[in-house]
Amino acid sequence: MLVNLTDVFTSEGKVIEKTVSLEMTEFQSKMGTFPITQQSPIQITMTNLGVGKALVECKAEITLGMLCDRCLADVPVALELKISRDVTSQDAIDSLEDDDNQDILEGNQLNIETLINNEILINLPDKILCQEDCKGICKKCGHNLNDGDCGCDDFVPDPRMAAIKDIFNAKREV
Repeated sequence: MLVNLTDVFTSEGKVIEKTVSLEMTEFQSKMGTFPITQQSPIQITMTNLGVGKALVECKAEITLGMLCDRCLADVPVALELKISRDVTSQDAIDSLEDDDNQDILEGNQLNIETLINNEILINLPDKILCQEDCKGICKKCGHNLNDGDCGCDDFVPDPRMAAIKDIFNAKREV
């Protein structure tokens, strides 16, 4: 969705408030594609900061359907997004100035979906767990250990003792 910033860029002291709905139904990244299960309307406040400059502030709440990093159970991840970003129109940018707004501006139009997508990416938690003490899955059979023990043998022998184990397996005398 595109929001026109022309009035804000050209009128000194102009403040425009809008409420828009997010048209995205899923979040895509290198980690995968995750459905957006719940979302609130996006509240946008655009304030003129001078000729060709504006402050864009957005608030939104989004819930993504993701998977637990240990047991692969479905986990709703709620994100409260609060965005505050200065933007400069294409006409007001000096050739020497770096433009870090190219990804969210298309002419004098603000691309809301790109802005929200970038903010989701920044605000995702490092580790997604269904519960703090998630036990994960069994390394042998893949059973979810949060549902109970699977009965697999989880003994891992010490590799430093392999030589002694070979002696006992060969039934040699020491």
